[in-house]
Amino acid sequence: MKYMFAYRTTAFDLWQLSMYSIYGSMVGVCNIIFTVAMLLLSSKFWGDVNSLMKILFIIAICLFTVIQPAIVYMRAKRQVATIPQDMEIGFDDNGIHVKAGNQNSDLKWNTIKGVSKKPTMIVIFSTTKHGFVLTNKVLGKQKEAFYDYIVSKIQK
Repeated sequence: MKYMFAYRTTAFDLWQLSMYSIYGSMVGVCNIIFTVAMLLLSSKFWGDVNSLMKILFIIAICLFTVIQPAIVYMRAKRQVATIPQDMEIGFDDNGIHVKAGNQNSDLKWNTIKGVSKKPTMIVIFSTTKHGFVLTNKVLGKQKEAFYDYIVSKIQK
């Protein structure tokens, strides 16, 4: 086996992946513009508006800074509850080998859709929407070598 890892995905890992996805897209740019606009409007009109408008300003400011991340985290907690916690994942020249309890699954390299390197994790996509999240904590010092290995296998 070229690489072997104990695979444990936490709700925080999935939350972080979702936040990378959101704020690395046009949606994230719109979220930031909306929040900045609401901060500017609130600061300009705070003294001239009634209590209801102040509450609406606060809710609007918290929408993408507090409320959305909290909802994404709750969704991640539900997702993690469905993932077996005793998984091992191995990578070699034949493909990806996943072991969960007494079940084994093998994926050939030609079925892998892609790989994405984020600052705190590497994501290997088995489909366009599903994949394996390997955090820096799991990968340790071999993150760069592992990423290069995965990329070389997918490009063949």
